[in-house]
Amino acid sequence: MSRQKVDVVTLGCSKNLVDSERLLSMFTRNGFDVRHDPDSGLKPSPTVVINTCGFIGDAKEESINTILEYVQAKNEGIVKRLFVMGCLSERYREQLLSEIPEVDRWYGKFDWPSVVGDLVKSDKHILPYDRVITTPSHHSYIKISEGCNRFCAFCAIPLITGRHTSRSIEDIEDEVRMLVSRGVKEFNIIAQDLSSYGLDKYGEMRLPELIDRLASIPGVEWIRLHYAYPAQFPFGIIEVMNKHDNICKYIDIALQHISDPVLANMRRHINAEQTSALLSELREKVPGIHIRTTLMVGFPGEGEKEFEELLEFVRTQKFDRMGAFAYCEEDDTYAASHYADDIPDEVKQSRLSRLMEVQETIAYELNQRKIGMVLKVVVDREDADYYIGRTQWDSPEVDPEVLIKKDKSLTVGEFYEVKIVDALPFELIAESL
Repeated sequence: MSRQKVDVVTLGCSKNLVDSERLLSMFTRNGFDVRHDPDSGLKPSPTVVINTCGFIGDAKEESINTILEYVQAKNEGIVKRLFVMGCLSERYREQLLSEIPEVDRWYGKFDWPSVVGDLVKSDKHILPYDRVITTPSHHSYIKISEGCNRFCAFCAIPLITGRHTSRSIEDIEDEVRMLVSRGVKEFNIIAQDLSSYGLDKYGEMRLPELIDRLASIPGVEWIRLHYAYPAQFPFGIIEVMNKHDNICKYIDIALQHISDPVLANMRRHINAEQTSALLSELREKVPGIHIRTTLMVGFPGEGEKEFEELLEFVRTQKFDRMGAFAYCEEDDTYAASHYADDIPDEVKQSRLSRLMEVQETIAYELNQRKIGMVLKVVVDREDADYYIGRTQWDSPEVDPEVLIKKDKSLTVGEFYEVKIVDALPFELIAESL
């Protein structure tokens, strides 16, 4: 008897990817043949599960277009069963039910594990952290909590994922040990709000203790922190970073803006002075730390004066890593009901371009300073001309890469020391030692 075939398609962030990896494991352990994000040129499997994103307008559009693509395949008889899960269907399930009836069943952000049981009666016990790793086998994402209690004016995530809910330290440790046993060496710790980890479960912020314990697990080569919130920052993490060599000197903190009026409109619970003090303390007490941030332009209340303040902030701070996006009004958020989205799109896009031009110049300057340095890198892959690696300061997918000349044979997934010999704005060129 042939095994049932399933394709799982993941859209959106790394937090979504973790859910898809858990779903893939459930399918595999119940006898299915699974593919993740199959190449667009391949014929779809008879059963397709789409894990959607519903965060911002572009992500929602991509999710809808992907669903409609597979609806067309179903109408042509190629796909027999089509299921949709994730943030988009969590938020708009009732509307989607009526607008796209071709989808066999809609699942949300948290009820998706029942998709396997809806296809086959399953009695198999599966650990909550058991996963099929879809990233290169030497690195993985560890999701330590769901939800968010911050309720920033622009953000719909609390409406989708609910209140902040932390996993237990012991459960996360078990997951990391399991992944180490399977060859994972690099762990990217993710949550919507790392800073609040533990408050709901333990009554206090426990991120420093968690990371301290994870860094002590044999076989953990790198730990990297993503999506800390700047207000009520857990400063104890500084001591932990300095204690362990395997905690990357890197932190991702989405600051969004620096103008006090804009921060107040955004309901960010922090002001410009506090933001600058946080950045200064991190840089002073963790020498060599690279800070990644995300900024927003075009939020209601951002005039030219406030935007120029943001530009000057970026010039002064010289962020090692930075992303930015233009404000897009989201249904049912505080901003949607309290502010007029009256900054023209062309103004938003012009500001975004100006901001990223400044950052490109900064990135080039900072990369030039690395020429001559000897750095530890992990090799992610090999192409025709180079081995492609990353330093401790580079998160997968979003940060620069190191192009290593093929003057020696290197192994994907292993760590090496290389010498930086040239630099571009968003890439380093290196020779192996």
